[in-house]
Amino acid sequence: MDSFQRDGLTFDVRDGGPVDGEPVVLLHGFPQDSAAWNHVAPALHQEGLRTLAPDQRGCSPMARPRGRGRYTLRETTADVLALLDAAGLESAHIVGHDWGGMVAWALAAWHPDRVRTLTVLSVPHPAAMAKAMVTSDQGLRSYYMFAFQLPFLPELLLLSRGSNPLRRMLRGGGLSREAAGHYVARMREPGALSAALGWYRAMPHGIRDRVGTVRVPTLHMWSTGDTFLGRAGIEDTAHFVDAPYRLEILEDVSHWIPELAADRVAQEITTHVTTA
Repeated sequence: MDSFQRDGLTFDVRDGGPVDGEPVVLLHGFPQDSAAWNHVAPALHQEGLRTLAPDQRGCSPMARPRGRGRYTLRETTADVLALLDAAGLESAHIVGHDWGGMVAWALAAWHPDRVRTLTVLSVPHPAAMAKAMVTSDQGLRSYYMFAFQLPFLPELLLLSRGSNPLRRMLRGGGLSREAAGHYVARMREPGALSAALGWYRAMPHGIRDRVGTVRVPTLHMWSTGDTFLGRAGIEDTAHFVDAPYRLEILEDVSHWIPELAADRVAQEITTHVTTA
């Protein structure tokens, strides 16, 4: 399959590997798209796993609805359920990075029957994140989330022709010129950046959508070079998982784990999927 539909929206998806392989859904974050998994997916295919990597809401050109209320976790998790249904899958192994990780946490908590195993890169469980925001330096690390609530200004600044803070952030985090250029180009598509920022702007709308305890086997990966997400929320996450849980810490890797540590990620996912 190369696309699926939900609620009048069409989502692009990369479907690779053996059709009869164990299905692994790969969920990207901001400002990435499914290309974030370009070096992870082939390694999973070699292990006999099938991967489904969608361009999520706001990234797919035909899935950029207006209104911040259209980007809550309830909506984005429902998109993944629609992907599973379209692929004829009762359940799958779910992998998420950054915002894709938040979707993965919520999906596992709200729909454990659809999640065989859970793998989350970089982000803590939402409840652990909320706690860390007021008990550690996470609030300072997350200043940009509050800045993104402003209308219009973030769009003007992030892609400014002069300094281009978005490109500078990606390159400063270790991404290649090619990868950074690709993501910046995607965000320059009509309506793309505002739609992608909708995930942040929807946070006040979804504040009552509590993500509870996760009860599926969970692999959690975090990197010490992550300037956006600190250790406090990561270490507290185990309290919100009532199932086999394993934390793997990558030393001196920045936030962009799927691109910068693809071999390690693929290895850990394969082990988790085949032994959980």
